[in-house]
Amino acid sequence: MKPLDPRLLKRARGARVFLLASVLIGVLSGVLIIVQAVLLAHGIAGVVLRGSGVTAVAWGLAAVVAGRALLVWAQEVVAQRAAAAVKSTLRRQVLEHSLKLGPVWLSGERSSALTTLLTKGLDDLDPYFARYLPQLILAATVPAGVIGWMATGDLIAAGTVLITLPLIPIFMALIGWVTQARSRQRQHALAVLAHHFADVVSGLTTLKLFGRAKSQESAVRRVTDQHRAASMGSLRLAFLSSFALELLASLSVALVAVGVGLRLVDGKLGLETALMVLILAPEAYLPLRQVGMQFHASADGVAASEEVFRVLETPLPVRGERTDVPDLRVNPLYLYDVTVTYPGRDVPALEGFDLELRPGEVVALTGPSGAGKSTALAVLLGFVAPERGVVVAAGSAADEFDPAEWRRQFAWVPQRPGLRLGTVADNVRLGRPDASDDEVRLALLAAGAADLPLDKAVGEQGQQLSGGQQRRVALARALLTDAPVLLLDEPTAGLDPETEARVITALRSTGRTVLMVAHRPTLIAAADRTITVEPAAPRELVNA
Repeated sequence: MKPLDPRLLKRARGARVFLLASVLIGVLSGVLIIVQAVLLAHGIAGVVLRGSGVTAVAWGLAAVVAGRALLVWAQEVVAQRAAAAVKSTLRRQVLEHSLKLGPVWLSGERSSALTTLLTKGLDDLDPYFARYLPQLILAATVPAGVIGWMATGDLIAAGTVLITLPLIPIFMALIGWVTQARSRQRQHALAVLAHHFADVVSGLTTLKLFGRAKSQESAVRRVTDQHRAASMGSLRLAFLSSFALELLASLSVALVAVGVGLRLVDGKLGLETALMVLILAPEAYLPLRQVGMQFHASADGVAASEEVFRVLETPLPVRGERTDVPDLRVNPLYLYDVTVTYPGRDVPALEGFDLELRPGEVVALTGPSGAGKSTALAVLLGFVAPERGVVVAAGSAADEFDPAEWRRQFAWVPQRPGLRLGTVADNVRLGRPDASDDEVRLALLAAGAADLPLDKAVGEQGQQLSGGQQRRVALARALLTDAPVLLLDEPTAGLDPETEARVITALRSTGRTVLMVAHRPTLIAAADRTITVEPAAPRELVNA
C-alpha cells in the first residue's frame, strides 16, 4: 500500500492543490515547533539560573500556540475540501468510464458492488485526506527540521534520533502489508453484503410468495457476520500496531533523555540546550507515531481508491472517430466469423457467428438459452468487442465509427428493460424527447399498451408496472425513435396472444429492419428469415 498513490495526483486536481498546501502548512508547523521549544527552554533556564521574568517569553509562547492552532484549522479546512473535490472527481470519472464500458460490463454483481464503492467506499477517503495525509506531510517535514536544529546544540542527541527514527517507518511498512490484505478483505465483505442485500430486496415478493422469506434471514445474518468479523479484525490489528509504535517511540525518547541527562551531569551540556533537546525529541517522533495511528483509519479509503482505479484502468472497447455512419435504411449489415468469450469463462458465449441483415427484413434469432443470441445483439451495439470477427456496414468496420453515432442507428429492447423514475410518457420519450403526446399514444398503441395513461407514475426499475407493461413501454420507446434497425430481445415475452399479434403487426408495418431474439412459435413464424445460433463447444473438446 503506497503512502501516496500517484494516480490520485494524476486523476484528481484537488489532490495536487491539497498536497502543495499541506507541504506549506507542514513547513510552517515545523518552524513553530522549533520556536516553541527554544522559547520554553530559554524561559525555564532563565528562571532557574538567572531568576529573570517570563512575561516576554509567555507572550511569545502564546503567539506560537495561536499560530499552531491556526495551522491545524487551516489543515482541516484544506483537507475536507480536498476530500470532497477528489471524491466528486473520482465518482464522475467512474460513472463516465462505466457508461463507456457498457451494460454488459456492468451486468451481474458489478452494479451493486459499484454502487457501494461510489457511496460508502469513497466516503472512506475522508480519514485519508483529513487525518492521514496531513500527518504524512508533517512526518516528512517536521523531523528533518527538528533533527537539524537539535544538531546545532547537541550532535549526539541528534544522531540518536536520526538512528532510531527509521525504525518506526520500517515497522509501519511491515504492518502495512498485513493491513492492506485485511482492508481488501473488509472491502470485499462489504461488496458481498451490499450485493446480497440488494438481491434479497429485489426478489422479496417472490420469496414471500414461495414462503422462503424467513430462510433468507440466516443468509443475511451470515453475510453480515462475515463483514463484522472483517471489520473487527482490522480494528484488532490497528490497536496492536498502535501499541507497538507507541512503545518504540517512547523507548527512543527515553534513550535520548538518558544521554542528555548524563551529559548534563558531567557538565558537557548546558541547561538551556538540554531542555531544548528534551522538548524537541518527542516532537521528532510524534508525526511518525500519528501517521501509524491514522494509517489504519485511512486503510479502507485507500482500498476503495484501489478499486476505483481498477475500474478506471479497465480497457475501453476500441473507439473509432468517424461520424459518417452509413445509413442502415439502405445498407445491409454483416457479421463475419464473430467470436466472443467473456472474461473468466473458458467457453465462448458466441463462436464463429455469421449474419447478413438486409434493409427492411425481419430476422429471428433462435437457439437454446445461452447460445449467444443476446451476445450477438450486444456486439452489434458495440457493447462487446469480439475477440475475432468483425461487424461491417457499407464496406467499413463498425469499430471505425464513433460509438454514439453508430448506436443512433439502433433501437434496443433488452430482456429486462430499464425504466426510470417519472411517468409512462417520460419513459417512452426517452429516445425522442420532442415527440408529441399523439406520437407517444400511437407508439403505445403499436406496442399493445394503449391502456396505459401517459401520466401514470413509474417508479425506480419500473415499479408500479407489471413485467409485461414494462416490456411494452420499452417496445413503444423503440418504435417511437427514428432508428432504422430494431434490436429486440424476446419482445413478446409475457404478452397474451392477442397483444402479441398486435405487436407483430406493428413490427412488420414499420418498414424497418428488425433483428429479434425469439422463442415463441408465433413470433418465429412472423419473421422473414430464421437463423439458429448454436452453442459453442468447450475449447478443450474442440482441440482434442
